[in-house]
Amino acid sequence: MFAAPLLSMLALAAAPADDRPLKQVLASPSYTAAASQLGREHDRIVEDIITLTEIPAPPFAETKRGAAYLDMLKQAGLEDVEVDAEGNVMGLYRGTNAPGGKLVMLAAHLDTVFAADTDVKVRREGTRLLAPGIGDNSRSLSVLLAYARALKTNKVQTKQDILFVGNVGEEGPGDLRGVRYMLTKGKYRERVATFISMDGLDSARIVNGGVGSKRYRITFKGPGGHSFMAFGLVNPMTAMSQTVVDLYKLKVPETPKTTYSASVVSGGTSVNSIPNEVYMEFDMRSEDPAELANVEKAFLAIVNASVEGENAARNAREGKVEADIKLIGDRPAGSTPATADIVRIASGAIAARDLKPSLAFSSTDSNLPMSLGIPAITIGSGGTGGRAHSLDEWIDVERGASVRGMEIGLAILLTAAGAK
Repeated sequence: MFAAPLLSMLALAAAPADDRPLKQVLASPSYTAAASQLGREHDRIVEDIITLTEIPAPPFAETKRGAAYLDMLKQAGLEDVEVDAEGNVMGLYRGTNAPGGKLVMLAAHLDTVFAADTDVKVRREGTRLLAPGIGDNSRSLSVLLAYARALKTNKVQTKQDILFVGNVGEEGPGDLRGVRYMLTKGKYRERVATFISMDGLDSARIVNGGVGSKRYRITFKGPGGHSFMAFGLVNPMTAMSQTVVDLYKLKVPETPKTTYSASVVSGGTSVNSIPNEVYMEFDMRSEDPAELANVEKAFLAIVNASVEGENAARNAREGKVEADIKLIGDRPAGSTPATADIVRIASGAIAARDLKPSLAFSSTDSNLPMSLGIPAITIGSGGTGGRAHSLDEWIDVERGASVRGMEIGLAILLTAAGAK
């Protein structure tokens, strides 16, 4: 996550805003009743967090957790609860507008970064809960359930439908496959007016910028041979090494922030062999789609030049070095303007709880709707925590901060959906 550009912050401060809808929601009996229920149900929310955390959900293997979440959405009283072809789990809360109209999609991802055999048993230390994936993203999934129950129990009326979603494929190799499917092929794709992702904890952070990324696995192949007897033959390791050296000479802008990384390497036959195959994975990111395209183009040119250089520098009598180029990740960049209604609503709801809203760039499920021109933000579920993506990940479920964070998200959701 990166700090918001100064221009975005200035725009947020300078542009006029109509804060009446948010104020009406915060003052309404329906919001008060729903928010009060979050406090009363806090222990139940904690139990949901534990239940979901202890169901492994590695990338491309979210089925078991998805099945449990499906049952939970049904128990919350939502309608049309189902699993789509990609594995996303969803349920609808009906608004007062005509059926089939525009809706708010509220999503939290089911998957974690951890392998299926990771120990995900939750440990308690006072108000702390410790387990891999507990803050990213079991807490958010549980808060969505709490919102659905609170709306249903208190018969909260919203103009627009709200689609509650537990989506697959947010982490790493998942490449946003869940929301990508929902917003390009899913049955609700034409109806989404506003997209809200709940991911992480920070109640004051509003992710309104999506850091795009391109990820490649480049496999360098050659004839190979004995390190002594075949010395002088082309070596794919050399072409790969030259790619890294030349990539790290590449100048990229600091603003919009643009980066690259040589990240994973493997291959070779033995210490006394010229390798016939090696590979490396590369990551490129930018806050701006055009700059991301520029660094990607430059990188691919470097790969080709490195291969050509190696074939020219050494003997290719047994065959030339080649590069097999495979795109393994493609997250679009995008942004929601600081002056957009959903950003204004979120900022106002945060300020109303005496916190200072901050705009940020990050890589989340909101990247996809942003790239499609759908107003989208990512918000935190509340409370505190740390060590995300590690085996000692933790959250603190102390009631005060935990409930306050949930109340902020509830106000954002109800205002966006036109609560009465």
